[in-house]
Formats: sequence, C-alpha cells, structure tokens
Amino acid sequence: MPMSDSFSRRLNPIVDEVAGHFGTPFHIYDEAGIRNTCRALKEAFSPIEGFQEYFAVKALPNPTILKIMKEEGFGFDCSSIPELILARQAGATPEDIMFTSNNTTQEEFDAALSDGGCILNLDDLSLIEKVPVMPELICFRYNPGPRRTGNVIIGSPEEAKYGITHDQAIEAFRQAHERGATRFGLHTMVASNELDFSYIVETARMILEVVQEVKEALGITFEFVNIGGGLGIPYRPDQTALDLEEMARQIIGEFDRFREKYGYAPRLYMESGRYMTGPHGVLATRAINTKDIYRQYVGVDACMSALMRPALYEAYHHITVPAREGSPEKIIVDVVGSLCENNDKFAVQRELPPIEDQDLLLIHDSGAHGHAMGFNYNGRLRPKELLLGEDGRVELIRREEKIEDYFATFEFDPDSWQPAT
Repeated sequence: MPMSDSFSRRLNPIVDEVAGHFGTPFHIYDEAGIRNTCRALKEAFSPIEGFQEYFAVKALPNPTILKIMKEEGFGFDCSSIPELILARQAGATPEDIMFTSNNTTQEEFDAALSDGGCILNLDDLSLIEKVPVMPELICFRYNPGPRRTGNVIIGSPEEAKYGITHDQAIEAFRQAHERGATRFGLHTMVASNELDFSYIVETARMILEVVQEVKEALGITFEFVNIGGGLGIPYRPDQTALDLEEMARQIIGEFDRFREKYGYAPRLYMESGRYMTGPHGVLATRAINTKDIYRQYVGVDACMSALMRPALYEAYHHITVPAREGSPEKIIVDVVGSLCENNDKFAVQRELPPIEDQDLLLIHDSGAHGHAMGFNYNGRLRPKELLLGEDGRVELIRREEKIEDYFATFEFDPDSWQPAT
C-alpha cells in the first residue's frame, strides 16, 4: 500500500537531502511506524495473559531493528546460526528465542542449545534423536495437510516441506517426553501475507484442538501455542488492510471458550515479520536513464538484488516520485534495474508521472523481505540501510556492500584433495 501518511509527511520533504548525503540506492525504515505497529499488536492481544510476539528475524535482520523489537518487549523467531547470533546480541534471553529450522544440521542444534539454549521447535519426528540433549522445553511444528485448505501464497499444506503430520503429533510429544522434555508448546505456520483475518482465527482454533488431542492422549499440558506469522499487508493501494482488532477479538474468544471448556488455556505466541516492518520501509533509487523502444523504460540505480520480490513473485510494490507528486500527466512505463535478467523490473506497465534523469523514486513496502533477500548475481552489491528516527534524525544502520566484500571469499588458505592411487 502507499506508505503511511505519517511516514510520507516526514520523509518526502527531506528525501532529496538524505539522498544527497548518503547516496542512492538505500532502504530507509520508519522507527515511529515500526514502534506504533508493535504497540498496536500488543494492545490488541493484551487480554490473553502471556501473549508474546517473536519477530521473524528473516524479514529484516538488522541489529538496530532488532534492538527496537527488544525494547518493545518482543522475542525473536530464528532459523539459522547468524539469526541466533543477531538475536542474542540484541539481548534475547533463551525463552526470547524460538528456533524453527528445517533440515537442521548438528552444527545448528549445537548453536541453538548453547548460551543457555532457546525454545527449540522441531520440524520432524526424525529430529528427536538428533537433538544432542533434549531440552526441558520442546515444541513441534504442525502441518495439518489435507485437514486444512492452503493459503494462496504459502500453498497447500500437503505440498509443504514443513512440520509433522496430524497422525504424528501424539507420537512426537511421547518420544520427546521419554527423552526428558517436561514443558511443551505447539507451533504452526499455514499462511503467508494473509489479509483475510478469518484464516488466522481458524488457525488458532485448529491448533487449540490439536493441543487438546495430545493432552488427552498423553496427559501433558501445553504452555503455549504459536500460530506463526502470515499477517498480511496491502501492497496495492486498492487492497483493504488486515482488521487486526477484529482478528484479535475473535482469537481471544477462541481462547476464552477453550478455557471455559477445559479449565485452562495455553499462552498465545505469534511470529510476525512482514506485518511489523514491511509497510515501514521504502527503497529509494534514482532514475539514471530513460529508454523508448517497444515500451518506455525508466532505468534506476537499484536492481532486483536490492528488492527481488517483484521478479521472484511478480509482486506489486507501489512507486511514488516525490518531485512529481500531483502531476496530472501520466505515462506507462516499466521501471527496471541494470541486472542481465529481463525480469529485473520493479514495475511493469505502471502508470507514473513523466520521470526525468536524477528523479528519486520511492519503492514502497520494502521493510520486510527486501534487503534480507538480496544477492550478488552479476556482481551487483546490496545497498545501505537507513533509519528515520522518531526525532527526525536519519542514521546509517548498515553500510552498502563494497567490491572488496564481493572478493572476500576468494581469500582463503590453499586446500585440495586427491584420491588415493
């Protein structure tokens, strides 16, 4: 969706000066918007005692952003060793970290269980015996398979590589209990960028039903359920935003009914990433070329290595041109980068005002899965990240990659292997 009015009012008047100072391209994030969204989520679910959000580090793995999340009382959802390190550097305690990995290596298990450990969320029955020491608190990721219709983006649960099946749930917790686990949680993630809140409500209802099935079979009590992330943001101006308040009201109702029926209720955890930061970031890039052949093209100094969602998913990201704001004239253009790939496009046949070289373009909603999904194909280097602080100060929070970074992995001690003759 278009960046918030608040973000726009504070950024647009200064963006030319910011670009002049830092150079383009860059991602810039709105501290005030991020904090406001954090507080709105906590307020919406405050009636559920022990509610906790575990920010999905994969969405925006920047220490400054993680520090904001920690200050707002959030934990962290991690799935790799670098993400664990980032979370711990941000001050996360063991139970501030939910480690949900897939095809987990022994090195990753060792890292997850070091430094006091974390909440270990296992993805498969086969991993139970691979955990070096079964922690006191264990969780499993649940995949409902044909029992649930898949979210459009994440796909059918039956085709997903994640999680244990419904028929494996009781056995998974039985084995973990036999290996020494005494505290339990259950996790699921069946939606991505979902704007229909009823899908998330149904997820909460589903996981509570599974919890009770396992409890009745094994006599164990669950401390929490984690309904994952998947809260969507409206990338297009004509989309309706997720109704957070109504979603929370209905989920709270599910927990209240569960408590009335069974005399207890687990805590509710979530692990939103996109919803927390996605709308609060833009990629600022400068027009450097215009080309009129079979189509009209606007070439910019960023490319899909800085924001690959349009190329990977054909995703829509709204684009504005602050210097041309209010222009009545419109043209149809493709906004493209310099990569040697024809899908290196931020917009296809988009209606925009006439753009001249050196105009700044703001590509909206880059605050999640933007910089984080960057890559170095074609030798392209990822851009810097900035933070627009609540006080109006703009701070560099990650420098741009440099050519020496690209060549760093070619510096190594010689090594080789030859088969025995």
